[in-house]
Amino acid sequence: MTTDATDATDARTYLRPATATDDELADRFQPVFDRVAEGNVARERDRILPHEQVGWLKDAGLGRVRIPEEFGGFGASLEQTFALLALLAEADANVAHIWRNHLAFVEDRLNAAPSPGNDRWIRRFLEGEFVGGGWTEAGNGTFATLKTTVRKDGDRWLVDGAKFYATGSLYADWLDVLGKGDGDTVLTALVRRDDPGVRLADDWTGFGQRATASGSAFYSGVPAAEGDVFPAGERFVYQGHFYQTAMLSVLAGITRAVLRDGIAALKARGRNYPQALDPVPASDAQLLQVVGQVSAHAFAADAALRQSSRVLDLVAAAHAEGDGKLRERLVLRAEVATAQAQLVIIEAALQATTTVFDALGASGVSETLLLDRHWRNARTLASHNPRVYKARILGDWLVNGKDPVPDLAALGRGGQGD
Repeated sequence: MTTDATDATDARTYLRPATATDDELADRFQPVFDRVAEGNVARERDRILPHEQVGWLKDAGLGRVRIPEEFGGFGASLEQTFALLALLAEADANVAHIWRNHLAFVEDRLNAAPSPGNDRWIRRFLEGEFVGGGWTEAGNGTFATLKTTVRKDGDRWLVDGAKFYATGSLYADWLDVLGKGDGDTVLTALVRRDDPGVRLADDWTGFGQRATASGSAFYSGVPAAEGDVFPAGERFVYQGHFYQTAMLSVLAGITRAVLRDGIAALKARGRNYPQALDPVPASDAQLLQVVGQVSAHAFAADAALRQSSRVLDLVAAAHAEGDGKLRERLVLRAEVATAQAQLVIIEAALQATTTVFDALGASGVSETLLLDRHWRNARTLASHNPRVYKARILGDWLVNGKDPVPDLAALGRGGQGD
């Protein structure tokens, strides 16, 4: 297989129809996910950063899962990619979230026009190089107020500034940085993680997702090569939907994980309350009802994730075909589907991670089980984007036809949320 797409006849992008099967992907990655699951409670309790586990996934090729087979990847669809991410989140929600920025940048380069510079990026992905970073600055309301700069310096660029919520940075080879260029231009620059001008701080203070390295990043005169700087406005059109769906994948995985752990904890209960319908907790109809309801939440989350990510595959296909009008219509459809999925999946995750305790009694709050990690992680992820506004925006679209697609240039978030 070749990684040189510049020879492909009339190729507009590196995107190709998916060729992977679910079984092939499961055979390759599920054993690695099972290894990742081992020790996840101890890592959560002691805030141990999962460098080893991320390395296993790099070696298994998770970073190239979306790259078409003809270029050396596995040829997965977006639907398959997000389903894999949910399976990984079921094993460890922290590890799954770490991959969000990398997978998004891979998607961006796959959407780009073939060129020698982009061929180099495809080769980097195939070689296991990993991308982290963050675009958000404290108090940053719009692109116009960005304080980070990306300025030309001879035949290279220099990056100066600071970022927060820099998820995955401590595990990365490259950092994806958003900054102001000349005038009103906004650029993204890919810089080396190990450059002496980069300083990363593991100062994430959230009560969930504590091992994601979502802390601060500081840049002082950090160089970026000519082929590693891109106008922010040219990033892939469904970027915001991709970032949001990656987060929803993690939430769907958490919902399945709490179902798994809730079943195990109920089976392990040795006694029941006097008011119970059966002295054996695992035979108590009311407690079984709780578990059944949690399973429905997991089912709803999975279904919503599959449905919304299928729409993103349609957007990608329209972009690959160069059909701008169809792509525009599908982006609108993706906005609606992603917002609906956000409402369904967040509600499912928060309900499941709370109501599972109704089946467990006082033993369920033991720090040995650490079941609270599921709620803390879900609540943290659910706080990244404004769920409270989504139903109103959807209703305004459905009733009044008001465009639900946000003006990301005005919001200044690049589609990533807070």
